[in-house]
Amino acid sequence: MTQDRADDDAPLSADELLDVVDEHDRVVGRARRGDAYARRLRHRCAFVLVRNAAGEVFVHRRTERKLVFPSRYDMFVGGVVGAGESYDEAARREAREELGVPGLPDPTPLFTFLYDAPEHTWWSAIYEVRCDVPVDPQATEVAWHAFLSEEELGRRLTEWDWVPDGVAAYRRLLAWRREEPRPER
Repeated sequence: MTQDRADDDAPLSADELLDVVDEHDRVVGRARRGDAYARRLRHRCAFVLVRNAAGEVFVHRRTERKLVFPSRYDMFVGGVVGAGESYDEAARREAREELGVPGLPDPTPLFTFLYDAPEHTWWSAIYEVRCDVPVDPQATEVAWHAFLSEEELGRRLTEWDWVPDGVAAYRRLLAWRREEPRPER
C-alpha cells in the first residue's frame, strides 16, 4: 500500500484546531479536533439545511472515513467551526466545500442550540440555503446524495441510520418553524 493510499484511508481532520467553549458558548480554550472528541470537550458546529428550487432537502450519507458518525445519513451539510472562525464563516465554507458549489449564496442563520449527548457536546448553529445549481459533493465527505421531499425525508428518518446530532437539529428546526411568528394578513 502506498503512503498516498494510507492517507486516503485515514480518518479526516483529527488535527484541526477548534475553540473549546463553555455552557454559554464562550471560548475558554483550544484543542485538536481528535482530542476534543476523545475528551468530550464542548466546541462549535455549523449545520446548513440545503434546499433546491423545488424545495427538496439535500440528504447524504457520510463517508466511512469521517471521524464522527461514519457512513450515517445526514440532512445537513456543515461541520466543526475552526479556531477563531465564526459560525457564519464555517457555514459558508462547509456548505460550499461539501456541495462543490463555489458561488453558493451565504446561508441564512436561524438559531443555535446546545447538542449534549453522552458521547459528544457542541454548540450548534442552524442555517438554511437554497441551491439552484447542480451540486458536485466532495468525495471525501459524501458517499451518496439526493434531494428528497420533506415527506420522503420524514419516511426515511425511521428507516436509515442517521447522525444523531442532525436528527436533533432537524427536529428542533421543525419545532422552530411551527413556533415561528407569522406575519398578519
